[in-house]
Amino acid sequence: MPKLIECVPNFSEGRRREVIDAICAAITSVEGVTLLDHEMDADHNRAVVTFVCHPELAVEAAFRGYQKAAELIDMRTHKGEHPRMGACDVCPFIPLSEVSIEDAIELAHKLGKRVGEELQIPVYLYEDAASSSKRRNLANVRSGEYEGIRDSIETDPERKPDYGPAKMNLKAGSTAIGVRFPLIAFNVYLDTNKKWIADKIADAVRALKGGYKFVKALGFEIKERDQVQISMNLVNYTKTPVFRVFETIKSEAARYGVNVTSSEVVGLLPNDAIVDVADFYLRLENFSKNQILEEKLRSAVIGGVPATVRESFYDEVASSSPAPGGGSVSASAGALSAALTAMVCRLTVGKKKFEAVKDELSAVRDKADNLRLELIKLIDDDKDAFNAVMAAFKLPKSTDEDAARRDSAIQSATKGATLTPLAVMKKAVDTLGLALVVAQKGNENSISDAGVAGLVGLAAVEGASYNVRINLRSLADKAFVDTTQKEMQALRSKGQALAAQIRQVVESRL
Repeated sequence: MPKLIECVPNFSEGRRREVIDAICAAITSVEGVTLLDHEMDADHNRAVVTFVCHPELAVEAAFRGYQKAAELIDMRTHKGEHPRMGACDVCPFIPLSEVSIEDAIELAHKLGKRVGEELQIPVYLYEDAASSSKRRNLANVRSGEYEGIRDSIETDPERKPDYGPAKMNLKAGSTAIGVRFPLIAFNVYLDTNKKWIADKIADAVRALKGGYKFVKALGFEIKERDQVQISMNLVNYTKTPVFRVFETIKSEAARYGVNVTSSEVVGLLPNDAIVDVADFYLRLENFSKNQILEEKLRSAVIGGVPATVRESFYDEVASSSPAPGGGSVSASAGALSAALTAMVCRLTVGKKKFEAVKDELSAVRDKADNLRLELIKLIDDDKDAFNAVMAAFKLPKSTDEDAARRDSAIQSATKGATLTPLAVMKKAVDTLGLALVVAQKGNENSISDAGVAGLVGLAAVEGASYNVRINLRSLADKAFVDTTQKEMQALRSKGQALAAQIRQVVESRL
């Protein structure tokens, strides 16, 4: 997957659809931001908005949401069941893919600074972004709610915000910005209107009262339904799963002679959480997430390109991780060379003018397609080979036997890391041979594409040769080193010759 951050701002408005629509429009006015969900609750007078985007876009999108909320929501007149402290009450960042907790914390600070300085709203950082242990828990930050913070922020040093003025913005209130694990907002309804029962059950499951460590819970009376509700945030569903909390609530409710009538999820939740529930209640044997059709499709090869390579390769290369590195990039260059070669074939085959080369270029096309897929696979193979070397270096070496085993594993893994880029060179040279054919016989309107196929194909050969050479330096097996060195040099020479021929043909046809 590409770099993705999820942002789930909660707004203190659940009764005026037009207000939330305007806030969502402000958020999505940032190109590249995708709105996943927005839900309103009239009793709580609260809306939960979920959007995802590249981390570079997240601060601007969230800020625009804050700006619009400050314009349209007046906390001086706000009433609702849910605890609240501001127009945009909380705004957590949740790392989804290729984004670290540290990256997300940096975003929280950037957003906090902008909201505090530009909108003059007091900002408190919470959870993983918290400036102190006392502020990790959102309940502590929001203690006293809007009115309590309003009355104490200017005199109580404990209320000094992380960003913005130490004075309540009377209209927009204050806000909490944080970084957290994917949270599940989960509500359970009971067939009673006695709020004290909901309070008792909420206390039984919430962490602060000795319940489950990763559960925050409160009891509410939902007058519209003439029922009570246990409203929860499950802050780590992997350690306290949904089904465990649900079963506990059922058991506690039975003590008071009441029943669970229904439950609901507010906003989005991870697929794994539902899988856990299904596994628990269906008592599945030997069940794997890979048996879910959508999960299989997510990792499947679509159009010949594995989803993981197609979506995240460039972000992975740009990250601080040493793999994928030059070897994988060389394989990618080879795949692009093969793809361009196949493209020129497709722009040639079927046209009357090129009827004489139809069969030859059809065969070239098919070979290029196969080479492209093989080179794409080598992108991950090179990464895996590097990781195998790193794993070998981490083996224990406390005894002579351990050290010998470790040295042997390092040598073996390094050979593997040498043979992978050598395979890239072989396939890239084969691709250059096909690119020469399309340069000579393909559609002249695509001659520049054939030329680029030659250039990136040579880059694949030369780049992979660097990886072969650097690994050979670490090997003690002289016979292997000599044989591989000779093969590598022969492939380089052949690749350079083919690339020179392609350039000559392209220059003559341009």
